[in-house]
Amino acid sequence: MTDPHSGVQFHQLRTPRSAAIAGIVFGALFATSIILLATAMPATAAAPWVRGGSKITTALFLAPIAGIAFLWFIGVLRDRFGDLEDRFFSTVFLGSGLLFLATTFVSMALAGALLAVSRNSNVPENDIVYFGREVMLHVNNVYAVRMAAVFMISLATMWLRTRLMPRPLVIATYLFAVVLLVVVSFSFWVALVFPAWVLVVSTYILATDHRQPTHPD
Repeated sequence: MTDPHSGVQFHQLRTPRSAAIAGIVFGALFATSIILLATAMPATAAAPWVRGGSKITTALFLAPIAGIAFLWFIGVLRDRFGDLEDRFFSTVFLGSGLLFLATTFVSMALAGALLAVSRNSNVPENDIVYFGREVMLHVNNVYAVRMAAVFMISLATMWLRTRLMPRPLVIATYLFAVVLLVVVSFSFWVALVFPAWVLVVSTYILATDHRQPTHPD
């Protein structure tokens, strides 16, 4: 593209193909943080807590990086739609994705607060830590997981209408989303369904994009 007034040539800004790696980074880091929290959090009020401090510290370090990668993943998905993007479904897709990220950060912030409580010997940590753990699970498994399901459903609907993704992947996305919507569980392991799905989608995008030839401007 050339500016008719100045004669300066501009190049259209494009999403780099390697940006699809962001989804893989998110899936790996987010799943790792969930596993660390699941193995570190006390199952009962009387369960030991301090031994899991290093795991929680690592999870708190990984979570923000995973969140940034998830924003890149959203950008990659929107870029693939281009002019085919539907404003209604895109609003639901983008809003649910951002709400998922926000609730996940709230859950991680609670984990950080619980770790701080566990290190303060003047606080009756057992009851407070167990209470915080239950709040974390409600934030994560009731709200974040549901927002992830809405994210998947809206995205699968756009894929179905635009035929940008293979039908088996669309059907699998709907099935996983329904599971996340209807499942009633306060186990950390339920949250692993979403990053696993992101890993599959990102791998497919990365593989198909690298098969396409690059056309210079």
